[in-house]
Amino acid sequence: MSSEFSGVTDVRDRLTAAGYLPDEAIETVVYLAERLRKPILVEGPAGVGKTELAKAIATARDADLVRLQCYEGLDEAKALYEWNYKKQLLRITHARGGDVAGGEAWDEVEDDLFGEDYLLERPLLKALRNPRQTVLLVDEVDKVDFEFEALLLEILSDFQVTIPELGTVTGTHHPIVVLTSNNTRELSEALKRRCLYLYLDYPSVEREKEIVLSRVPEAPEQLAEQLVRIVRSLRQLELKKPPSISETLDWTRTLLALGFEHVDEQVAKSTMNVLLKYQQDVDKATGHLRLPPSPEMN
Repeated sequence: MSSEFSGVTDVRDRLTAAGYLPDEAIETVVYLAERLRKPILVEGPAGVGKTELAKAIATARDADLVRLQCYEGLDEAKALYEWNYKKQLLRITHARGGDVAGGEAWDEVEDDLFGEDYLLERPLLKALRNPRQTVLLVDEVDKVDFEFEALLLEILSDFQVTIPELGTVTGTHHPIVVLTSNNTRELSEALKRRCLYLYLDYPSVEREKEIVLSRVPEAPEQLAEQLVRIVRSLRQLELKKPPSISETLDWTRTLLALGFEHVDEQVAKSTMNVLLKYQQDVDKATGHLRLPPSPEMN
């Protein structure tokens, strides 16, 4: 079977089989990204499944996932390639010694210093040269500066890069590219123009319940329903960090591990630190909760 998606329905079926439940917008964008050979820019709050989407696409297409985790100060050497300076220095030292001893001369190794043996691939170059089908994940691209965005534009436009010492490197396969952003800063119009846009928000109660039952199948449906409704209500508060989908899943697994199949106010407060990561959020949430006691306590 071809690794390429045959249609939107095929995207849905294969992402679902990979453990990711897509909606219609996700299915359509993923299919078009492959067909049109355009990157996907996925924006939205932290923890709504942006990174997981790239992982699921790689699984669905039986492709390698190459991840570039962005951070402030990321430069070309860490993202694209750099030279193995220690190995080059050893070669230079050996060549100079050989020159004196009548062995290998300097001019015999000078051209080799910037050859393949000394090239260190970083994620962007690795994705371009990978002989297998590849999904390139550029995670949290909003953390890099505009200069680094310019580097990305060259690669995303032509899927090739020029290494002065080696020439132009063109991609072996056209990778599917997924860029994620938490909206900490506005991305350039030039970058957005080159991408298909997808916004992921916190899911509805029904969709999050479906996700919980899919990822934690041992959870009783009643418990999943109760948890996602509590989480939904907490996201309406002005929290420093609202609970993500992954934290909903962690909370579900925690309650099951503790033997709870129902959540009352006491249980919720005693396990709230699994769901929320700041004490001020925990305090605000526990003051907000008004839950009925568990049935066995009546």
